[in-house]
Formats: sequence, structure tokens, C-alpha cells
Amino acid sequence: MGAEGGRRWRAPRTGVFVGCGAVLLAGCASMPDSGDLRGVESTPRQDAQVRVFAMPPRENAGPGEIVQGFLEALTSDDPQYETARKYLTAGASRTWHPDQSTTVLSDGPNPVSEHSRNRQGDDDYSYTLTGSEFAVVDAQHAYAPDSGTYSRTVHLTLQKKTNQWRIDALPQGVVMGRSDFQRNYVSVNKYYYAANVPAAEGGQLSTVADPVYVRSKVDAVTSTVRALLKGPTRWLDPVATSSFPPGTALRKDVTSLSPDDQNKLTVPLNANADRVGRTQCSRMAAQLLFTLQDLTPTGVSQVELERSDGRKLCELNESRAETIASHGTAKQPEYEYFIDGKQRLVRLPSSGSSNQFDPVPGALGEGERKLRAAAVSRDEDRAAGVSADGRYLYVGALEPSTPLGNPVLVSQGLSEDDRLTTPSWDGGGDLWVADRDPKHPRLVVLVKGAGQPIEVSTPELDGRIEAVRVAADGVRIALIVQKAGKTSLQIGRVERQNGADGHNVVSILGLRSVTPQLEEVTAMSWAGDSRLVVVGRESGGVQQMRYVQVDGSVPAGNAPPSLTGVKQIAASEDERLPLVAYSEDGIVRLSAGAQWQKVVKGTAPVYPG
Repeated sequence: MGAEGGRRWRAPRTGVFVGCGAVLLAGCASMPDSGDLRGVESTPRQDAQVRVFAMPPRENAGPGEIVQGFLEALTSDDPQYETARKYLTAGASRTWHPDQSTTVLSDGPNPVSEHSRNRQGDDDYSYTLTGSEFAVVDAQHAYAPDSGTYSRTVHLTLQKKTNQWRIDALPQGVVMGRSDFQRNYVSVNKYYYAANVPAAEGGQLSTVADPVYVRSKVDAVTSTVRALLKGPTRWLDPVATSSFPPGTALRKDVTSLSPDDQNKLTVPLNANADRVGRTQCSRMAAQLLFTLQDLTPTGVSQVELERSDGRKLCELNESRAETIASHGTAKQPEYEYFIDGKQRLVRLPSSGSSNQFDPVPGALGEGERKLRAAAVSRDEDRAAGVSADGRYLYVGALEPSTPLGNPVLVSQGLSEDDRLTTPSWDGGGDLWVADRDPKHPRLVVLVKGAGQPIEVSTPELDGRIEAVRVAADGVRIALIVQKAGKTSLQIGRVERQNGADGHNVVSILGLRSVTPQLEEVTAMSWAGDSRLVVVGRESGGVQQMRYVQVDGSVPAGNAPPSLTGVKQIAASEDERLPLVAYSEDGIVRLSAGAQWQKVVKGTAPVYPG
């Protein structure tokens, strides 16, 4: 995020901070002991300031009421699921690990009774919990879309000492409906440093966001810090590093963390961090500041790290953190860019409401080569342009009277649709583009936008690349992939190695679809550190525009207003800047709190990147 007046701008979040109000989530007063139970429909939405607590089991409650009460207790705000454990036998409580996973169903779990009588004449109750899987959050707090049928069994026993029904066998983790999940959990970006990526021009490290879900009203700050200290999630780990030494955790006596009235957070660490130097400690503190910046109403503006003996290790404020590491939004783009009616690359100011555009300085703005698409480097010093027929890729400096030179890449595709995609620049100044030639489809990267193109290995790719957008961190890439008439948005890791012959080896691994519900994806763009804006449609549906996170979840907040006939979309990782789209009305712009406004005639809008 950019800095203004020494303060870091924060994107608004909703439903993160919690007050001290409380609501009791009561089970049904009367429940059948056998037969099918009603599904545990997601609780009606409560005010974000309200905490919800469940009721313990009623005396002499039947098996059905016990199961129902337990499932409802899973959706409450009990820190350690204390109330939910009251529905279990002592043995089941010891072996049940609710933090192992959270299974999210489209609707609440539906319990189906399986009542029988054993040889001793005792009643035996089991309930099968069923539903449609929507997503799962694993033990690392990582979210992943899911599908299929959920079916797990809960078994009850009549305890001889108390003559009370309790659950003695149950699946690990917790299960709840989608709207309960949205009420109970919040997405938080943990921040690490991109691996194998050169430092920025100012020497700052490049940060990479690692989104996770934590319980929003159950000490979210402490949960987030613990998750950060444990390191990147499995998917991101190959391309991200943490400055915290292995095994670093909160000191054993720490149960809760909260900033003081000056927005300073003190974080006591265990002995694993006692010997770090000042530079490393500052990098550790910067990770904490970036991670916690939006988790409380006023944010965390300063972090102090303590040794295991309580002595200060180091402290860091926001302004100093920005000298250590940069987000993709550290520098606000000066311009928006697009192709005008003369097929030149032109630009207009990114801030303000001016519709006055000018050709970019240099050959790409002079019309010497007719263009159909372009990409501008993140420092806005260079640009890459694809020729009108899609065959040639040119790179030129954005300086007056600078000649263009020969194309840096040529496609041999026979038709315009089988040639080069719109290119994309990463934060390190490398240029990416896909060649859709059916005889030789390939994804290539040009180091610093020049030299011999490096063909990128894509062993997991199943389909043809239709669009490429690289994140500012240089270690994540978004691809629109077409297969069998369908297109999907997929996110992959950019992994770099030095080959045996000394040449760079670049691979895209860990590809995963983040829009499984969409049958067609028309356009996309990065729109934040871990967020993209996507244009597409569901099967049998109409075109729509929505935000999606890199883990496949839908971020809090409203989707952009609908817009007819969107062909291309451009957003900045700086979320303050407007969306820009090419639709049947030409180039249109959407600023925060406004409606789409027509800007000019043109095509192929882009922000730097």
C-alpha cells in the first residue's frame, strides 16, 4: 500500500474487529430422539460487534438434541470450543482436534439418524452428517475450494454414571454452513519475502501475500501471529521465505496479544529468536506490521519484539518498514494506458477524472507500429507492444525520439487468434508472454525485456494459455487457460533455478483453478496483493464481474457493478485506483463509490505490470 503523510493507507475491511457484546446460540428446546433432524442451517447474520456463544447440553437431552446442540456449538465464538466439548465424552474430547480442519458446506450439515439396538438391549445411535462440500480450511488455515458430497458419522453412547447421552466418536475438525463460515472467519494476508527475486531499485525486499482464514472474533491477532510464525502455507512455501528463525514461536506464557492505546504491539518470542541481529529482527518486525495492518480498526503502527527473557530485541514503525520491504502497491502508478483508434499506445493520469490522453513518448506512441495490445513496466520506463496482427512483440523505452528496433519475439501462428497474448511485466523487470501457436504453444519470459526468450516449463498445464498476468512479487502468475471450449482462471508458482549449463530454468508449478464455478473466464487482472478481478459466466448464466482471491475464496465486500460486453479489464494492485475496462462502450472507468463512466474510445486498457 502507498504511504501518505507517513501513514500507511489501509483498504477498508468489514467484520474484523469485535466488541464485547454477546449472544447465546441456543439449541432447540425440543428435539426428537430418533429420525431425521433438520439441517443445521447457517445462523442468521449477526452484527459484526456481537459475539455468539452456544448453550451447554440440557439435562436428560436425547441423542438428537445432543447432535443438534453440538453442531450449533461449532458455529459459536468459544475460544477452545469449550461448550462443544460438553456434548462429548471425556475420551472423545481428548482425541478431538477441532483445529485440524474446517469443512464448509453449501448449507449446514444435515444429520440423518441410524438407530439400532445391540445384543445387550442397549440403544445405539449414530447420525450421518451429510451436505454438499463447498470449501475446506486446513490446519495451516489455508482455504481451498471443494466439491462433492460430505458424509461423516457421529456416534453417541449413554454414559452409565450420569445416564446422559454424549458423543463418543466423531470426525476430526469442524463442519459448518457457508454463511456461518463467513460470519465466523476472516481472511488475513500473512506476508513473507519472495524467494529468488532480486531486490527492488531502492534495495527493498519484495513481499508476497499468503492469505489464510482465522476466527474473526476469537483473538484474531494472536491466531494470525501464530500462523505467521509457523511459516508460509504449503502451496507458497517453495517461493517464499520468512525472516523468523525455524522454530520461532510465541513465548510459552503468552496467551493473548493486543496492541496498546498507541497502536503498538509487543510480541514476546521464544529462545529460537534470541540471537538474531538487528537487520534480521527488523525484517521480522516488518512481516508482522504488514500482516497486522488491517486486523484492528486503527491498525498496528509499531511492533516491538522481545527475547525469551523479556528484553527488547528490536522495534519498528510503519515508515521504517517501508524502507525494508515493498508491497506491489508501494509506488502508485502515474498513468493508465490503452490503445487508441490509431493503434498507438497512449496514457492518461491515473488519479483525477481527466479524459485527456496523450501518446506515450517513444516509438510505441508514434504509431510507427500498429498495436493491438501492450504492457508497461512497473517503473513506467519501458513498454512492450504486440503488433496489430499478433505476430510481433516489440519493447521500447518511454522516452522521446527513441527508436523501436527489431521485434524481441515472433509467433508463427497462422491466424491472429493463434499468436501472442497481451504481455505482462513482473516486479523484477522481466517480461512474460504466451504464444498460442497450436504447433508450438509456449509461455516465455524475457529477462529485463530483452535477450533470448526463455521458454517456461509448464508440466501441469492442461490446455492453452489465453492470457497472462504476473503478480508484482514475481513469484505468482495468473493464467486464463482454455480446454475443450471452457476457460478457467488458474494461479501458479513461478520457480526459478540455475540449470546445469548455467542458464536460468523457469517453471510454473502448483497450478490450481480459483474459479471452479465459472465455465468461461473472459478477462482478469490483479487487483490487490492477493486479489484479482475476473470477468466470466457460470454455466447457462450471463457475464458477470467479481473479485476472487488467489486461494479461490470470495473476499469480503461488494462485487463491481455489472457492465455489458466486457472484453478486457485492468486493475492496479493499489486498490485506491479505479477499475478500467474495454466494453462495447469503449474505455470505461469505475472509481470507488461511483458508477461506470465512459472515458474515451479505445481498446486494451492496462496499468503498469
